[in-house]
Amino acid sequence: MDNLGVIVPFYNEKNTLAESIERLLNQNIFAEIILSDDNSNDGSDKIAKQYEDSNENIKYIKSLENKGKGNALNNAKDFITTKFVVIHDADLEYFPEDIVEIFEKAKTNPQSLIIGSRFIGNKERINIYRRTYFANKVMSLFFSLIHFCKISDIATCYKMMATKNFKEIELVENGFSIEIELVSKFLKKYKSIIEVPIKYEGRSYEEGKKIRPLDGLMYLINSIKYKIY
Repeated sequence: MDNLGVIVPFYNEKNTLAESIERLLNQNIFAEIILSDDNSNDGSDKIAKQYEDSNENIKYIKSLENKGKGNALNNAKDFITTKFVVIHDADLEYFPEDIVEIFEKAKTNPQSLIIGSRFIGNKERINIYRRTYFANKVMSLFFSLIHFCKISDIATCYKMMATKNFKEIELVENGFSIEIELVSKFLKKYKSIIEVPIKYEGRSYEEGKKIRPLDGLMYLINSIKYKIY
């Protein structure tokens, strides 16, 4: 059975977490939803626990300390039981209806990493910060050149793969560089990456956007690091 699970890594997302979960539930394609809390202290944990208590397909786990997105994803590994898994951020920038199309591609390409790209196709996208838009383009081009592949959106949240492949990749990054590490190590081990167009609606720093310019610099550094090691 080609069933699908989703990991929702989050930290202090009380204003968006409930709607993000509702968007997932409305698609009705997930056999399990794993809410991985990176030690929130704003009440997000109470929201997540309420969803776990009211839905048998939702699991809630909480880190003992705040380390970053990579840490939240790593903590969820042992809880995944589905054949495929996808990552979904809780910040409302992404739209789970796109996961339906990504899942169809994964089922016919089970050994591939399926990436939701914000830069191909003609789906609706709202980018608040021009500098972030161009930074993502530059980072993706740099990664592609370093790794001898063509990836239009290295920093995207939506990444889907067979769960066994995800569990076999040893991840060490705690922060946002998990995006670079995951793709790099998948490329080395399984070779195949496929991109699917997705929608996008960026949020502002006032609304809780967390990625910073330093994270972009680390993307570039780690693109080289994970090519060598």
